[in-house]
Amino acid sequence: MIGRDKNRTLWMVLKIDRLDPSELTVIEDSTAYSEIECFDLLRRIHEGNRSSGGLKFVTACYGIVGFIKFLGSYSMMLITKRKKIGAICGHTVYAISKSEMIPISKSPNQSNMAYSKNEKRYKKLLSTVDLTKDFFFSYTYNVMHSLQRNLCRNETGEVHYETMFVWNEFLTRGIRNTLKNTLWTVALVYGFFKQV
Repeated sequence: MIGRDKNRTLWMVLKIDRLDPSELTVIEDSTAYSEIECFDLLRRIHEGNRSSGGLKFVTACYGIVGFIKFLGSYSMMLITKRKKIGAICGHTVYAISKSEMIPISKSPNQSNMAYSKNEKRYKKLLSTVDLTKDFFFSYTYNVMHSLQRNLCRNETGEVHYETMFVWNEFLTRGIRNTLKNTLWTVALVYGFFKQV
């Protein structure tokens, strides 16, 4: 997975191990790449893995909502479209326009039909949660805190996940604990946001 900053000057790589579907293994490459270096790296990875199909573009996204595992392998929930719904103290607040759930494993194990049936049922239940309704987030402003708290503490940038108001705290816990940062994830707040 490739991530970049708004200005396209800093490019990062997140490696997600797809060989063991029962475990979530994510590794953040510590190197900060330029755009040219990143595309060169992707080209070399593609050529090195050409015999197994190489790299394939899956989707563009605006953040990881989290990783979820029911009975089978992990799936990654992504924000694939967003819309600006307002700004607080110059910090943009977004709503989700579209999300996608992508399986992590290369080949899902379909050996046990009842197991597969239950997995599909759980995924269908999760899909009833409409992330395009009443969920919002900001990359630079802690929307889970009050305006007074944010003004007094003046904390921007690093988002602190608190279980009380962050809807996807549990879904992001694994990746946040492994990477020790929140660069790849977004803290979703479920509620009401309106700016006039």
